[in-house]
Amino acid sequence: MRPRFSGLWRQPEFLTFWAASAISDVGTQVSMLALPLIAALTLDATPWQMGLLAAAGTAPTLLVGLFAGVWVDRLRRRPVMIAADIGRAALLATIPLAAAASVSRIEVLYAVALSIGALNVLFDVAFYAYIPSLVSRDRLVEANSKIETTSALAQVTGPGAGGALVATLGGPVAMLIDALSFLLSAVFTRRIRVSEPAPQRDAREGVFEEIREGLSVVARHPILRVLGGCSATRGLFGRMFLAVYILFMTRDLGLGAVGVGLVLATGGVGSLAGALVAERAARRFGPGPTMIGAQLLFGVTGLAVPLAVLVPRFALELVVASEFAQWMTLLVYSINAVSARQALTPDRLLGRVNATMRFAAGGALPIGSLLGGAVGGMIGLPLTLVVAELGMLLASLRLLLSPVRRLRTLDATGRAAPAPALGRHF
Repeated sequence: MRPRFSGLWRQPEFLTFWAASAISDVGTQVSMLALPLIAALTLDATPWQMGLLAAAGTAPTLLVGLFAGVWVDRLRRRPVMIAADIGRAALLATIPLAAAASVSRIEVLYAVALSIGALNVLFDVAFYAYIPSLVSRDRLVEANSKIETTSALAQVTGPGAGGALVATLGGPVAMLIDALSFLLSAVFTRRIRVSEPAPQRDAREGVFEEIREGLSVVARHPILRVLGGCSATRGLFGRMFLAVYILFMTRDLGLGAVGVGLVLATGGVGSLAGALVAERAARRFGPGPTMIGAQLLFGVTGLAVPLAVLVPRFALELVVASEFAQWMTLLVYSINAVSARQALTPDRLLGRVNATMRFAAGGALPIGSLLGGAVGGMIGLPLTLVVAELGMLLASLRLLLSPVRRLRTLDATGRAAPAPALGRHF
């Protein structure tokens, strides 16, 4: 019997967009692993150099994030995504070229990681701003769920594929294949034939005035402000948790490399499960209650990690269960939060609102990392994890006491009932 497809799976333009997204996701995951592997295995990078390489990849969120929102709102989004894919392909191709010319240096990897990080920010801001042009707003949760399901699969398979490519073909060849994946993503994106509205902007406004407008929109809207604050709070305490997480598993729980790998791999499976149930949960409970419940469970289930110290016999089982549950609930929350943001924001502001949200969350990450290291040294790793999880529970309290709890539908008119959508003037 032939499979029967329904919903967005029957829309050719969405399928083309989904295919481009899937290919881009796999390429991103391969790059995330292959670049540090090249640094460690080929260039004998020191720990400090590895840290700089990681920082180079994440710094663009703060350096160019808000500017990316302005650029995306000034241009049609599909050409921006195509240009970002082509740019990422060209940058990755410089690594095998440098190897062929015998000029491979860690500084080359720094430059590539920083530049690709900037293009990743630009692509992601344009990507999420483009989705409401592709599907009706009452199908946003469905669209984001399908896209995030594929992203979760890439999270599971991408690192393994990257490691295998580096091991069998070498780092430079792996980067060349990765570059081709981004070119293929650009080809699929170019084939989309959905009409995209022309950008609307006041020619008298400068870049910084447009950035201020995006920040003001998020700050003044009752739901967007809370969603941004929740992301920043979760990012702060989540990074505090992650700063000592692996150290806790190796030192306090005695897990080896295989055990830690098993725990982290479970997170990818949890992401997949969350992406699969997010739409169903939103339909049954409404996007607002779903986000509140998911964020609450995200904080509660994380407490199983420090609890493992008290019951060492089941330490691995507790940590694995927590990793699965946290990633699952995180995806349920994120899919519904992104969908609500897309439904509540007028098209002309989507780029800046997306960028503002990324900036708020990204700005909290380095602070959380420093906080985790400092607190871990003062009160110990298990108590640091408890503090971090309690902090993440504060994010759910913030949601519960806000208009988000009354957010029951995202209707076809582009309004998230019963909260008001934003107009041109506010």
